[in-house]
Amino acid sequence: MTVHEAQIGRYYEDFAVGDVFRHPLGRTIGESDNTWFTLLTLNTNQNHFNADFAGRSPNGRIIVNSGLTVALVLGLSVLDVSQNALLNLGWTDIRLTHPVFVGDTVYAESLITEMRESGSRPYAGIITARTRGLNQDGDEVVSWTRTVMVYKRDAPHDKNYFPEAKTGPLTA
Repeated sequence: MTVHEAQIGRYYEDFAVGDVFRHPLGRTIGESDNTWFTLLTLNTNQNHFNADFAGRSPNGRIIVNSGLTVALVLGLSVLDVSQNALLNLGWTDIRLTHPVFVGDTVYAESLITEMRESGSRPYAGIITARTRGLNQDGDEVVSWTRTVMVYKRDAPHDKNYFPEAKTGPLTA
């Protein structure tokens, strides 16, 4: 097993089955994050935005929208797992194993479980990763398995995309 330090993006050749990526960023969830996401997705469950209502629940307080928890952990994993992806192919076995509350900080890590070359795209490979989110106390709050098609290092599609300035290059 190899534990990798943070870097921006990885190509198919940078992965090996058994590698663990501790994604470098954590994110504290604020009340406005949760309310905004809940309203944006038209989720009308009052446990996500009504403190009086949620206070009567077994949790006794507002619980973070689980869709936000999934989206946040997915986003935290992009730097290492899918920064250089061309397609997400699927998610399976999504588990919400511990509640997340406003003020919690969420971290993520991923284990590479499978790899194979793409049969239809010679410039890409397919990786499968088990990703989990942890809160600041180390409680696993969410997990899933995700399959992603990732560019190989020599793929031309993600190179030379920065535009040339019509006014010419920057000079001192």
